[in-house]
Amino acid sequence: MSSIHPTKDSIVVLIVLGLVIWSAVHLIPAAAPGLKAKWLQALGPYGYKGSFSLLIIGAVVLMVMGWRHSLPIYLYTLSDTIDRTTIGIMAFAAVLFVAAKLPTRIKRIIRHPQLTGVAFWALAHLLANGDSRSVTLFGGLLLWSIVEIALINRREGPWIKPPPSGLLYDLIVLALGAALFSGLIFVHPYLSGIKLG
Repeated sequence: MSSIHPTKDSIVVLIVLGLVIWSAVHLIPAAAPGLKAKWLQALGPYGYKGSFSLLIIGAVVLMVMGWRHSLPIYLYTLSDTIDRTTIGIMAFAAVLFVAAKLPTRIKRIIRHPQLTGVAFWALAHLLANGDSRSVTLFGGLLLWSIVEIALINRREGPWIKPPPSGLLYDLIVLALGAALFSGLIFVHPYLSGIKLG
């Protein structure tokens, strides 16, 4: 029996399909609240959260599989010195991601730290990787994060900044952000097949 190997086109489709599922599921609450309400009514709160999580996990699996197994075609190459910049941007993105979960002064400067962190993380990868699979994956995630921020802002209206927080929370966010960044560096080879540093 002959084995079936995925073609280059089918691999690209995996990345795009993962992006579509990821974007659609995340955009529903902000762009289609009526659809979210029907989803909740049909499955209940636990069923909604469970199906939401399963769809997101499936999207991530598709994106990782598509990226790892696709043949990169180089579209552009930036200077080798950009690597230090991208590491700094990714570290900053990790701090922003953590800041979304705690009261911190960052929230008085950046309205959506988690989504902004995703945008910076995707931008860093676009600076470091000029191949077709990276442009597809990270360009798609960058576009999604920008659209998501715009839709949430439209839904929520004017920005009401949270009250000032103490320095302790800022230090905690920095420590947790450093831990998250270290963890991402550790798992990066397993997800992407590329070791950093």
